[in-house]
Amino acid sequence: MIGLISATAAGAAARDRLAVAWPDRTRVYDGPVGDAVRRAFAECEQLVCFLATGAVVRLVAPLLGDKTSDPGVVCVDEGGRFAVPVLGGHGGGANELALRVGELLGAQPVVTTATDAVGLPGLDTLGLPVEGDVAAVTRALLDGEPVALDAEVAWPLPPLPFTASDTSDAYVVRVTDRAVAPGAREVLLRPPSLVVGVGASRGAPAEEVLEVIEGALREARVSPRSVASLATVDAKAGEPGILEAAARLGVPVVTYSAEELAAVQVPNPSDAPLAAVGTPSVAEAAALRQGGELLVPKRKSAGSPAMATCAVVRRPGRGRLAVVGLGPGARDLLTPRAKDELRRASVLVGLDQYVDQIRDLLRPGTRILESGLGAEEERARTAVAEARKGHAVALIGSGDAGVYAMASPALAEACEDIEVVGVPGVTAALAAAALLGAPLGHDHVSISLSDLHTPWEVIERRVRAAAEADLVVTFYNPRSRGRDWQLPKALAILAEHREPGTPVGVVRNASRPDGTARVTTLAGLDPATVDMMTVVTVGNTATRTVAGRMVTPRGYRWQQEPK
Repeated sequence: MIGLISATAAGAAARDRLAVAWPDRTRVYDGPVGDAVRRAFAECEQLVCFLATGAVVRLVAPLLGDKTSDPGVVCVDEGGRFAVPVLGGHGGGANELALRVGELLGAQPVVTTATDAVGLPGLDTLGLPVEGDVAAVTRALLDGEPVALDAEVAWPLPPLPFTASDTSDAYVVRVTDRAVAPGAREVLLRPPSLVVGVGASRGAPAEEVLEVIEGALREARVSPRSVASLATVDAKAGEPGILEAAARLGVPVVTYSAEELAAVQVPNPSDAPLAAVGTPSVAEAAALRQGGELLVPKRKSAGSPAMATCAVVRRPGRGRLAVVGLGPGARDLLTPRAKDELRRASVLVGLDQYVDQIRDLLRPGTRILESGLGAEEERARTAVAEARKGHAVALIGSGDAGVYAMASPALAEACEDIEVVGVPGVTAALAAAALLGAPLGHDHVSISLSDLHTPWEVIERRVRAAAEADLVVTFYNPRSRGRDWQLPKALAILAEHREPGTPVGVVRNASRPDGTARVTTLAGLDPATVDMMTVVTVGNTATRTVAGRMVTPRGYRWQQEPK
């Protein structure tokens, strides 16, 4: 929960904008400011104070406890010009909160944390539990001192300036799930590499479930902070002891059907679970369902009779591939999620002209693998190969990466050995439609007129089907110097089913500074004015031009106009 505190009418107005935008995340604290800050500090994970920074510092100073538990605090000035994290920049999420507040209120985030100032990801912001001397190792990274990466478990990390290969005389960042204490000048990152399979009798106490889990982790000499989930059979999805044990460990419960678990080969099958839930193994099979190394075979709890079992598996480290849509080109149409993925990636793969669009958003040290037009499949293979090496990879495409872009060839190459994340983007069709009016207000279809990968006979069948179905049609790749007859042919097919006066929108370089948009008609469109940077949208029989804008009615209600 985010506590909101203000002292003046201007501050309250900005405060209320946040409260309306984030109704489920915020709580307004009224009353005397000092009392409000104290209550919010005790009750909330974060605070946004519409007060002077000095006043907030004096109010929160007596409340400070520990940087790992204090809430993040952001100050916003009376004019709403600046959002300043003053406490818990990393641990409390105040830096990120300042960015989000700034986006919402139009304020400039003022982030003074050293790592953020130079584009270096903080070791405590990587999404992994962290132990050790974070401040000393971070200072070494900032000062260019020798820092080595010791990845006992392969895990994708953002770009960090590791300059040493020998850990003996250097600061060290160790990625490990082993139950070891950090050494001097060392930071431990705990990857979520462990899965604990759990079986339990009905009514098994949470203490007994926890006891057997903790015993198994000690036996394997691994850290509870690297447990990713508890896994069990779906018949036990609501078992209170398992749910409470997971809550105390801070991990989710993952369930599988008895049929799925029965198909997993395990070293210790048993007739008891087969009779009870339909699979010869619960703990071992659930832990091994997604593959990995069995660290601790099935062990029973110490109760008499034993009411719980568990097994521990180490999952293989997996690289991460984010397929990112950059939108149509305008920076303000690039989504916050896309920006986050670009800054998370240690390797970027993309078309050279798209890389140029976002190069300034990348962290220092990001390895860039760029190539020219026509190398889509090669880029897809490269991105997947880099992810298989354990890297955090971003593969970029224009618009939405899943629409005539890089997601399809990349996912055709990717298997379950890497994590794949899709990041949607604003498509060219949507960007063009917004400029034209509302041409996609009812059913519509997008068709590429490029016959580079699709035979023209197939494209023509699709155009005819769209024409006969009275769908609004958006043409991608409509015309180039080497393909000048496909668009006239497609328009002629549509003209067999639509009036000459049917509105047609022509948008070039949608959302970019040199972009143009115009509305003409099916009979009035000159194909020679169209190129590869253009999107052509042809209305259906209900589409009208209203005040110079294309409008396709939704069909529920429409004022009939004379044609």
